[in-house]
Amino acid sequence: MTEPISIDIWSDIACPWCYIGKRNLEKGLAQASEGDDAPEVEVVFHSFELSPDTPVDFQGTEVDYLTGHKGMSPDQVHQMLDRVTGVAAQAGLHYDFDSLQHTNTVKAHELLHFAKEHGAQREMKERLMSAYFTEGRHVGRIDDLVALAEEVGLDAAAARDALESGRYLQAVRDDQAQAAAYGINGVPFFVIDGKYGVSGAQPPEAFAQIARQVWDEHRAATA
Repeated sequence: MTEPISIDIWSDIACPWCYIGKRNLEKGLAQASEGDDAPEVEVVFHSFELSPDTPVDFQGTEVDYLTGHKGMSPDQVHQMLDRVTGVAAQAGLHYDFDSLQHTNTVKAHELLHFAKEHGAQREMKERLMSAYFTEGRHVGRIDDLVALAEEVGLDAAAARDALESGRYLQAVRDDQAQAAAYGINGVPFFVIDGKYGVSGAQPPEAFAQIARQVWDEHRAATA
């Protein structure tokens, strides 16, 4: 049997390009699956915090955050957000930066590790990013995260216990240490089969091409 392609993705919930990259990957894999002998793929998400010093309850808008923490002018921020919103729309995502609640994402990453253990990491990742970028939901507080976990079918009491105990924090730190070992300093970053690195929100066609290439390598190795 041909082994599945492994795709390890380092990303942050609060990274707009990460959501775009996730959606483009999904579209690329769908393209690669057209026709006979579709690639088998296993996707795992890994933790990366863009702004670990952000408070859970940031007082202000996304514009306030970027002007205060990134040294950008309000005009620069608005231009950047407009550009990202346009690119997201092309990927089928409807960002709402006016409603977005900027927050610390470490607990969201802990929740993703909990979800992974229960076979629902991909569903949890999608729910968190949709909640954050398109619905104006808070993804930093435990109560809000438990509600989102329940929406994807996870046990609310177990999710709460996992977050309150902090038992998945080390898994988050291990992901971050692995990112540092790989030299990853920006996300999204995709590691394919442990040997190919793809940086940034590439178009679907690029993901389709590398999926087909790696799948051909897998088939050749088992021929």
